[in-house]
Amino acid sequence: MRFLADESCDFTIVRALRGAGHEVLAIAELAPSAGDPDVLSLALGEERILLTEDKDFGEFVFARGHRAHGVLFLRYPRAVRGVIANDVVRLVADQGEQLLGCFVVVRPGRVRITRL
Repeated sequence: MRFLADESCDFTIVRALRGAGHEVLAIAELAPSAGDPDVLSLALGEERILLTEDKDFGEFVFARGHRAHGVLFLRYPRAVRGVIANDVVRLVADQGEQLLGCFVVVRPGRVRITRL
């Protein structure tokens, strides 16, 4: 699958997804300090699911009506950060193409998928 990792995304997730064979671009490598609307546009234009830990993307998608190819919004407290990369890789392996066109909130032990 194809992903775009926002700067807020823990880079261990980027490495883990790349290691699992997914194509992951990282804003930190491409366009540091890019604005959120630009990040969403890039992800949409390249048909990539956005990986983020920034809750502002929920506002952009739901309140402001920005289109998205898909968003994985990761909400992990500091105490359990060590499992985040494995959880994301497992989610992608289990759900795959079903994540396209969805806003997915991922928390430890919980996943909420909302079709866009």
